[in-house]
Amino acid sequence: MVRVKRGNVARNRRNKILRLAKGFCGAHSSLFRIANQQVIKSLVYSYIGRKEKKRIFRQLWITRINAAARQYNLKYSRFIHNLKRSKVLLNRKMV
Repeated sequence: MVRVKRGNVARNRRNKILRLAKGFCGAHSSLFRIANQQVIKSLVYSYIGRKEKKRIFRQLWITRINAAARQYNLKYSRFIHNLKRSKVLLNRKMV
């Protein structure tokens, strides 16, 4: 069997993970095995967070529109209905 020297390849792979783990607490930023687990977990959370962000912002816009509409004694659903009926093509972010 031929000996395979993986010095640079292995080190580069580990360093890539440790760079991603920079700023994590304790062993999570310095030990490869633990850092690898935390990096995978954090990447999963960031993927989920990008999806959630869209929902959260839409929720925020709806809350703000509702608060503004209530000042004029108008419910949110009525306000949106009237916008649609008037053919006003503004989304909730713009409103």
